[in-house]
Amino acid sequence: MQDDENPFLKAFADPEFVANYPSGPPRFMPGFFDVHKMATILLSERIAETGRILVLGAGGGLELKSMAESQPGWTFEGVDPAPEMLKLAAQTMGQNAGRASLVEGYIDSASEGPFDGATCLLTLHFLDRKERRRTLSEIHRRLKPGAPFVAAHASFPQQGEARDQWLSRYAAFAIASGVDPDMAEQARQGVSDTIALLPPEEDEAILRAAGFSGVTEFYRAFTWCGWVAYA
Repeated sequence: MQDDENPFLKAFADPEFVANYPSGPPRFMPGFFDVHKMATILLSERIAETGRILVLGAGGGLELKSMAESQPGWTFEGVDPAPEMLKLAAQTMGQNAGRASLVEGYIDSASEGPFDGATCLLTLHFLDRKERRRTLSEIHRRLKPGAPFVAAHASFPQQGEARDQWLSRYAAFAIASGVDPDMAEQARQGVSDTIALLPPEEDEAILRAAGFSGVTEFYRAFTWCGWVAYA
């Protein structure tokens, strides 16, 4: 996917949007920071104290910061197509920034590894089915055998009225979290019109088709799901 194909990706080039980014996701995703903690726990079940982690969609650096502070022996490769977001990631990591190499691009820009584990948070919903599977296959190829992978993104029922109901709940949570109602409705419409939404069962099938085994859902909250799987 090219940057100009999705208005959400265009926003990540806007300095004002980037500056305000850290306060955004927690108001739209229930348990946002807890997902980072859970991801670290799931990775640490199979990764030694000195593991190297691939973080796809690393812009902003919030998950990098969380993992780096929890696991002082880990190092990271963070990949993201938005250079301004990578600058923010380095700032967010602070004194731990030296433990991460930050790469501008998509999965094909990542080094070959092999990595001890990987994450892809709030990212895969920007990709259509074909590119999502290809990206997951490329992540899988870069992992050591049995290495853990954690993904979390928008994924909820897409049939008829259920889709609209979940999108309304998405907006309602944002409003309850302090987002202006007009902005929340704009976000709802943007997600509906431009994000590649799939139901959880299809997301799980794509993970398996990409070569992952032991696919297990560890998180579900309104329009969001998260899985752990193994290479």
